[in-house]
Amino acid sequence: MLLKKIDLIEGNIGTSLIRLALPIMGTSFIQMAYNMTDMIWIGRVGSKSVAAVGTAGFFTWLSMAFVLISKIGAEVLVSQFTGKKDEKSVKKYIVTSLQINIILAIIYTFVLVIFKSSLISFFNLGDIEVISMAETYLSVVGIGIIFSFLNPVFTAIFNGTGNSKIPFLINTLGLIFNIIFDPVLIFGVGPFPKMGVKGAAVATVLAQAVVTGCFLFAMYKSEERAFKVNIFSKIDFKYVRDIVKIGIPVAFQNGLFTLFSMLIARIIAVWGPTPIAVQKVGSQIEAISWMTAGGFSTALSAFVGQNYGAKKYDRIRRGYFYTLAMASLVGILATMLLVFGGKYIFGFFIPEKEAIEYGVVYLRILGYSQLFMCIEITTAGAFNGLGKTLFPSIISILFTGLRVPAAKILSSKDILGLNGIWWSISISSVMKGIVLTLVFLILLKANKLYKIEDYNYENAI
Repeated sequence: MLLKKIDLIEGNIGTSLIRLALPIMGTSFIQMAYNMTDMIWIGRVGSKSVAAVGTAGFFTWLSMAFVLISKIGAEVLVSQFTGKKDEKSVKKYIVTSLQINIILAIIYTFVLVIFKSSLISFFNLGDIEVISMAETYLSVVGIGIIFSFLNPVFTAIFNGTGNSKIPFLINTLGLIFNIIFDPVLIFGVGPFPKMGVKGAAVATVLAQAVVTGCFLFAMYKSEERAFKVNIFSKIDFKYVRDIVKIGIPVAFQNGLFTLFSMLIARIIAVWGPTPIAVQKVGSQIEAISWMTAGGFSTALSAFVGQNYGAKKYDRIRRGYFYTLAMASLVGILATMLLVFGGKYIFGFFIPEKEAIEYGVVYLRILGYSQLFMCIEITTAGAFNGLGKTLFPSIISILFTGLRVPAAKILSSKDILGLNGIWWSISISSVMKGIVLTLVFLILLKANKLYKIEDYNYENAI
């Protein structure tokens, strides 16, 4: 049956994790492919268009900070109470997470549409054409942002119950839609006019709307009674509190991460539109590793959550080390790919000599940190599954925040120039991976992650 769940609290740990993780990784790559599809086609229009989409994209990226409040809360609590076999609570957390998400989406829509000019002006782009295209892209995406809010939460709900196949299939359908309509609307095919950057935005919004519709249909057809929810029911603030308590640290971390990235983008802007485009495309290429690690992390979070709820603590320990080994392999392979294959990869996205030269250096420097980034993301998933989202958030905020002054200092023409910005990002990733993993291992050895003799829900959060 299509909606059959994976049993995470019984059976072989490795098999369960891989079966859960593969569709999640597939879904992650689908999300990455959305952005890559835009970059590939927009790159054919020119680096200025890429810079415009990349700049506006910071605000869709920032929206994830608000999405993560309910996404992480739903993912952790749905998995924990699924492990407890408490169907009533699972249902309440599902409906409450969706209610929170819809309210935040409406507020964010108004902000993007009304203040788009002020938001884009923050970057001091200095190019009227790029600014105009960025505002156009942001206004279109802003109108349809509610779909981008809802889809990650739907995905988290299914993943939390142990069913990662449905999100993969639905998001694949959305990607196919986007792949077809991106070039059609960007360049104008048949009856469709040439829309450029605006066409990329319209294609993305329509694809996300299709995905939302499919998720609603899947929940409606599901035999899971916990999926039969009414989003118009009265909001229960007890469940809001539980979701927010777990989701806020991760959301705050993600929001600050985006803000720090925006500050770094301002530093990059001094070097012109080409480095902006290079950083945007380069980060999408680098996503090959962190999206894969993110798939392992999400699977581990659901695995840990369900086994925590079922009080099967030894499975948590073994599941963590099993997942860490797989993620480490991904990190090593990603390092080799970015360090040695950068020229061939980057040229596929922006076929401009100057951009390729910048891009090869960017990928090589960021390549050195891939292993550490993968183990950081994986370890954060273990913390999240336990409901202890504060540890990874604090460590991430600290070292990501240090990127800004480091980038400013190292990018001085007397030191490393533009490459100093890339080194500030790479070094901070290395430090985050080392520190967070050491903290987890120390707490695990000291048995401070859970109390076997005195387990209750409050310990979980």
